[in-house]
Amino acid sequence: MSAAATTIAARHPSRLPHVVGTAPRPDPGSPTGCAAPPEALTYNQMVVDDWSDGELDRVFHALADPTRRDILVRTMRAGESVSSLAGHYRMSFAAVQKHVAVLERAGLVNKQRHGREQIVHGDPETLRRATTLLERYERLWTDRATRIAGILADEEGNTT
Repeated sequence: MSAAATTIAARHPSRLPHVVGTAPRPDPGSPTGCAAPPEALTYNQMVVDDWSDGELDRVFHALADPTRRDILVRTMRAGESVSSLAGHYRMSFAAVQKHVAVLERAGLVNKQRHGREQIVHGDPETLRRATTLLERYERLWTDRATRIAGILADEEGNTT
């Protein structure tokens, strides 16, 4: 915890009930002498739907590349063959296939065989889930910033 957060927690412990990473205190009544978990300790304030860490990593890794984001936008509008997609970029067909494979592993697109071609379609549900997750993080951090601003405003009011 930073020095400022430690100072705020020391002066206003009731204002910061969720101090992440606080070590539990030993429980003298425990037969094993092990620490009892504190009641107000929260290690994770968000539930990330039913996504595993690996799934989240694959989605955000896929979205981190501008070519893959462009492929996703194109395939959300309408299905497009891999060969048609390759015509939009200054790279080899194999490179575009690899980008599509990354998007497919992340669940952001799916491929359907149509004769000899594979048609790529964007999956709006996976993108919607990622958007929902980011909106939750935004609310979490906005709430935290608002609470910190309130604490700092109280501190300024108490020193005058």
